Parts: sequence; structure tokens; C-alpha cells
Amino acid sequence: MCPPPEDPKTTTIGNMKGVIGFLSAATIGLLIATIALAVDKDDSPAVAVPVTVTETVTVTETVIDFPTVKPPTGDNICEGKKVDLPNKPCFEEGVSEQAGANVTKGYNGDLETSAVPITTEYWEAGLCPVNVHWHLGTEHYSLGEYDETGTGPSEIAERRRLAGKVREGFQCKYYDESDEKYTKEYDWKHCVGMEVGQTYEVHWPHSSLGACGTLNQYQTPFYDGVFCNTHLLDVTNIPAQIGVQAQVFTIVNDEDYYYPDLIKGMIIDGEIGTDKAYYTGSTTGTSRDNEICSSYTPITWQVDRKCNLVSASTFDKMCADMKAQRDDMSDDLYAHGSRELVADEYAANNQVRNLRRKD
Repeated sequence: MCPPPEDPKTTTIGNMKGVIGFLSAATIGLLIATIALAVDKDDSPAVAVPVTVTETVTVTETVIDFPTVKPPTGDNICEGKKVDLPNKPCFEEGVSEQAGANVTKGYNGDLETSAVPITTEYWEAGLCPVNVHWHLGTEHYSLGEYDETGTGPSEIAERRRLAGKVREGFQCKYYDESDEKYTKEYDWKHCVGMEVGQTYEVHWPHSSLGACGTLNQYQTPFYDGVFCNTHLLDVTNIPAQIGVQAQVFTIVNDEDYYYPDLIKGMIIDGEIGTDKAYYTGSTTGTSRDNEICSSYTPITWQVDRKCNLVSASTFDKMCADMKAQRDDMSDDLYAHGSRELVADEYAANNQVRNLRRKD
């Protein structure tokens, strides 16, 4: 059974005393506490209006920090597995196709090749990422996206100094010195020598010979990861076993462009990563040009033709993840120099375009 109802006036007064006692004790976090007591003209029961409490909230700027995790111990089975293939003069007979090439829609190189690039996702072909590194500016060229008319926060001489190399790459066209997201400094914790507003081309070497799915998957130098299980190499069809993803970014200090897992590979999100060029080429880097060519060829290249914006924190998180790998990846925590654009006579004639359909 329910207890008999209390007298309304007695209940209201009791409630009021209780609230007053509460207010005298609650001295932290209250801005407003109000009580109103209304009585009708005909002496109808009094009505208590509920207490309204507003808490004080202090808003602080979010600081993203990615602490370094102690790398796992144990044997690195991929260490020293790099296959040594020295560079050689490009004009020598038998030199195969080179990278990075022009990836503008409709472009094809002049070097005839029978090699066939992988045009599915690498994971579908049995490859996994074995490294991530990036170049100052771009090694590839995409007219209207990253080309000789691009701009950035530093002059060419300064970009060369930042890369520690004599060659600089192409840049995107996003940079705007009047927009804070391209100019506001970022407190880098893990990446080295990086610059907000600058253009970088990120490479993810992939291999079916890697230590895929193990603690030894990511390696520096990337050759150790690519050739970790050399006994599985099919020399008659290398482009089906080794490939590189390439994607170009302008760094912004804006968390709207944050992606948490850049170490894992190219970003595929909405319009990002939907228009890619596929061709066969070589490894890159400033030790090669149009006189000295790479012998690590032919391998598949999948290159995003578009320039994309990404937050500085995305890169710093990636560098923190690199520090957490079993192998020491410290030699890839900074931007490498860019190889000069491959001349038409050394670029493969098998470039295809795959524009992914939108869902």
C-alpha cells in the first residue's frame, strides 16, 4: 500500500528547506540556483519550481600527443635481406623502366615494356606494406595538381636545405599564406624537419615477400622488408610481387584533416585515392636521375593523381607508429630528396588509369 499523501503546504516548505540546505553546501560549480514559490489567489496548494543548476565549464585547447611506445624485442628476421643491385648508366642496353614518371591523365612513356602492373588493391594480390617514407616535394608529376607551378612556405633553396639533398620536387597548389592552417607552426614530437604548408610525396613499398602480419613487417631500409623472404621471388614476374603506393599531401595545421593510420597505406576516403595511375617503374631517390638509373625494376606503381590535405598530427602519429616497430625506422622519420622527373625515353608505355566508381 502507498502511504497517505502529505499536506501540500508542508511538503512544499520541506522541499524549500532541503533545497536551501543543498545550496549552502554546493559551493563549487554552481552559477545559478533559483526557487520560485507561487500561491493561487484562492489558496490552492503551493507549487515548487525546480532548482536550475548551471555548471562552470573551462574550455582548453586540445593538445594531441602520441607517446613513443617501447618497440618489441626479439630477432628481426628481415635484417640485412636487401638484394644488392647497383645503379647503372641509363643508356646501357637492358635498362628497364624508371620512376617517378609523369602520371597526368593520358600520358604514356616511350619505353616499350612487356611488364604488367597490378591494377587491383595490393592486399588482394597478396602484398603487404613493408615500409613508409616520404620525399620533399613530389617525384611524380600530375599537371594541374602537383607540377612546376605549385607553391609552398619555403623558397627552393630552403627546401633543398630541409631535405639535405640537391634536388627538390614539385609542389601542390593549395598553399595560401593568408590562411592560418598553412602557416601556423606545429609542435612536432616524432617526425623530423617537417614543415606546415609544405608538399610531400609518401611512398608505401609493398611486397608478397615481406614478413606480412608479423612484428617484422615494417623495415628500414625498405629493401629489407621487400626481400625478407627472397626464396619466394619469381624473377619472371616481379611486378606481381613488388609494388609501391604513392600519395601526395600538403601539410596543414587543422585537425579536420586527421587520419589515424597513415602508416598502413594510401588514404581511400570519399574523393581521396579514387583517381590513380598504374604503371611499372623502378625504385627512386636522388642517387638516380636521367643519366644513372635504378636496377630495382620493373615493379608496380600505383599513384594518386590528386593532391590532398592532411593534418600535421597525422604525420606525427605515423612517425610515432614507426618508432614503435621492432626494426629501427629512424632513418625514415624525415623527408628524403626527390629524384628528377623521369625522361620520356625511360618511362614505361604501359600506364593505365583506374578511376574507382563512387558508391
